[in-house]
Amino acid sequence: MPMIENPQQSFSPDAQDGSQAESQAESVADSMVGVNETWVSTWIWRVLPAGMRRRWWLFRLLDLIARYWPVIKPRRGLLVVRMDGIGDMVLFRGALDHYAEAFGVEPSEITVLGCASWGGIAGEIFSGYRVLVINEHAFARRPLYRFRVSLMVRRLAPAITVCDSFFRRAMMADSLTWVSGAPETVVSLPYVNEPTRTEFTYYLSQVSRIIHTGDYPTHEVVRHFRFVSAIAGREIPPAPPRITWPDRPPPLEEGAPYVVLNPGSNEPGRRWPYSSYLAMAERLLADGYRVVFIGTAKEKPKPAPGAALGDHLGSHPGAPGVIDLVGRTRLDEVLDLMAHAAAVLTNDTGPAHLSIALGAPTLVIVGGGHFGGFFPYPDGVAPPNARFAFHRQECYHCFWRCHKRPVKSDVFPCIGAIGEDQVWRQLVALLAEGKDGKAHGR
Repeated sequence: MPMIENPQQSFSPDAQDGSQAESQAESVADSMVGVNETWVSTWIWRVLPAGMRRRWWLFRLLDLIARYWPVIKPRRGLLVVRMDGIGDMVLFRGALDHYAEAFGVEPSEITVLGCASWGGIAGEIFSGYRVLVINEHAFARRPLYRFRVSLMVRRLAPAITVCDSFFRRAMMADSLTWVSGAPETVVSLPYVNEPTRTEFTYYLSQVSRIIHTGDYPTHEVVRHFRFVSAIAGREIPPAPPRITWPDRPPPLEEGAPYVVLNPGSNEPGRRWPYSSYLAMAERLLADGYRVVFIGTAKEKPKPAPGAALGDHLGSHPGAPGVIDLVGRTRLDEVLDLMAHAAAVLTNDTGPAHLSIALGAPTLVIVGGGHFGGFFPYPDGVAPPNARFAFHRQECYHCFWRCHKRPVKSDVFPCIGAIGEDQVWRQLVALLAEGKDGKAHGR
């Protein structure tokens, strides 16, 4: 049977309100930073582990073949496994620049294994590092694709493999770390619940070092810097997210300053009501700004099929200042748009982190699902260009397992409760501060 020494302390999101949770996490994290965890299992249990999901058994034979595939070339360099979304990548990026010193390697010897969803911008954001991207969805579902990727990772022959994500999937991030076969594997202690405990035990019991970066809801940026601090043996203070991006004109005609509105999200419940975004657009148009709607095609709202976006703005039907780019831009063009915007109003989603890291004046609509873990940013990490609108409720920290909405497609109540006047006041203040900086718009 597997055993766990120094297991992470448990946290029940239903047992306390948001402020109590944050206080608990802060006190625990302060006392546990850098503490090594040890997960132990017998080799007999690893041969026939009980409690694994059917998918794990489906992949097991091919994973084992890849893990023990002969590698002749000498091992060298550092492999960093980042099987997560755009926002997580942005929050990690600043800590990466300390990896070379902490691990004693050259930046050119660091390979970042990332996701195809942000592969199109990886060359700019990870300049100076080697980047490989895979289709994370195919890796999780298609055995033959998974096998090809696993062989590729095995043949990289890294001397050290690292995975410091807190919220991660064992059969993706941890299996890739394991299949690399690196002599040294260093990972962070992940968020573990009962359904995932067996899988994490299998992989964590075979790594070299597990670093505790603090209990939930420690912010992700703080976690990343605690991780690299533990490796370096000294405190490296967390820094606000920042990414470099070429100063290119946005895909717009020249005109009045514009505000980017991002009403979409992968999770429908995190979408502030579309009618509220339209109300913000009305006010912005009245103040002389253009409004640019962005998002993926699948996130495109359809309040009246066949109608143009401007037709839904009561006092500005078909207004020339309304620019609908939902589903019409590449990811790099979205960054160009945000970098030159007078402000960005967005839901809790990956582009919100990108916007903040670019330095654009950004207001994020934040719910309580994992409040403080990603949004809002804590003091010392939040840059002056970032603002966060939220309405605290007693059910914060539900991990988005909301029992208060009758239909899964409905907006989460904690997000729906954020008032338009509250958002408008914060947006106006953000725009006023932005006018003191560089000019926006084309």
